[in-house]
Amino acid sequence: MAKTQKRAQPASSTGPIILIAIGVVLILIVLILSLLNVQAGGTQANGQAPAASDIPYPEIDRVSLSEALTAFNANTAIFVDVRSAESFNQSRIPGAVNIPLDQIETTIPDLERDAWIILYCT
Repeated sequence: MAKTQKRAQPASSTGPIILIAIGVVLILIVLILSLLNVQAGGTQANGQAPAASDIPYPEIDRVSLSEALTAFNANTAIFVDVRSAESFNQSRIPGAVNIPLDQIETTIPDLERDAWIILYCT
């Protein structure tokens, strides 16, 4: 009785090409969504801050990151972290004060009246 041998199937060269194509498509989708998010989010595609009508509480002055860094380096502002104590204990700006948002109205008057107070939550 002769044994029949199965022929080895040649390796398919289309499998890896399909996987690479799928990866490229996914990367493009992520890039497109990221660009759309930047345009709709905190900064616009041109790098400018959103219009006052696009942000909550437009009557409150916003502090740019560079202004906050300058104030931090010069020690000319009080940084108030309005997150929970647990989040504050995990990470914070060095020297910041923790006043959770639900306590801000009652505690903020205790801070120096003439100081530049910068509130942050992330």
